[in-house]
Amino acid sequence: MEPFVRVFPIPKESFFLLGPRGTGKTTFLRQRLPIAQYLDFLDPETFRQYKSRPEILRELVDGNPITKIFVLDEIQKIPEVLSVIHSLIEEKKGIQFILTGSSARKLKQSGVDLLAGRALYFKMHPFTASELGDAFNLEKALEIGLLPLVYFKDDPKEVLRSYLGLYIKEEILAEGLIRNIGNFSRFLEAASFSHGSILNTSNIARECGVERKTVEGYLSVLEDLLLSFTLPVFSKKVKRELVAHRKFYFFDAGVFSQIRPKGPLDSPQDMYGPLLEGLVAQHLRAYIDSVKKDCSLSYWRTRSGVEVDFILYGENTFKAIEVKNSAKINDADLRGLKSFQEDYPMCETIFLYRGKERLRKGEILCMPVEEFLRELK
Repeated sequence: MEPFVRVFPIPKESFFLLGPRGTGKTTFLRQRLPIAQYLDFLDPETFRQYKSRPEILRELVDGNPITKIFVLDEIQKIPEVLSVIHSLIEEKKGIQFILTGSSARKLKQSGVDLLAGRALYFKMHPFTASELGDAFNLEKALEIGLLPLVYFKDDPKEVLRSYLGLYIKEEILAEGLIRNIGNFSRFLEAASFSHGSILNTSNIARECGVERKTVEGYLSVLEDLLLSFTLPVFSKKVKRELVAHRKFYFFDAGVFSQIRPKGPLDSPQDMYGPLLEGLVAQHLRAYIDSVKKDCSLSYWRTRSGVEVDFILYGENTFKAIEVKNSAKINDADLRGLKSFQEDYPMCETIFLYRGKERLRKGEILCMPVEEFLRELK
């Protein structure tokens, strides 16, 4: 599917590789590790065998002494097998287990701690601009997202519709995570209006006609299924009164675009701002998980409404990034960055916009957003 180099070095130790379906986890591993032994727990026969007798894994390892790498796809389907893996890691040196998954829910509930300290943890994200190289197109990424499953299809929007249906059918309904799929579907649409915004669960609950606790449960399901994430407020050495709520994003611009309701009165311009901000957010998350592992990602907003979209903070990194879907730079657009720099003068400030020129406005570097995304590696 992809002649592209994913920014993910495979370690020699056993590890978890989690990411939403369609991010290319199995394709990547099969390309890089063709000699490994693969088990797919989505396969009905394999699922039945290992669900009833997880210890078959030990027999498989013992029966293939030459094989040193075992890949178990969708490990969350049979978390019971983790205890067997734990024992094998302890007993057999030189054996590597790679455990992929598209949901963290069952792993958190029943077994992931069994491997505490004995397996590393990594995430697989959608494509990034630097991975795609010349194949990256900003307008295309904003329209259909960057899921490997979708990006090169002839009918990507139809694939996206099927993708969301698959998640609801196989992950949510099959696992019994949601009792009322109608309420959950309305929640998804309501939550789409919070993409790139502060999350207000009370407002979403009123719009869906459900209790606030129900909405909080739905949000937990989304995050456990790796379909969404939230950003906290940057609050180190606070000098101003800040808001406390987190910002919400779907994990991929195309998924957000597909979920967001559209009608005759909806202008495409209404979505471009959140789409662009979300696209930058997913790139920054991928960058942190693959390159800048010591960094955290947050946002900054004062009680008076002054905001900076992203704060990248780590041992040797301190950047404030503002994103605007505009081809021009207005002084008002730089207000948040200037305010943040007053409080944190050592911070590097970057303004991303849809123009074509790389400019410097005082201490603020203004960059075309596409150029920034391509250079992020």
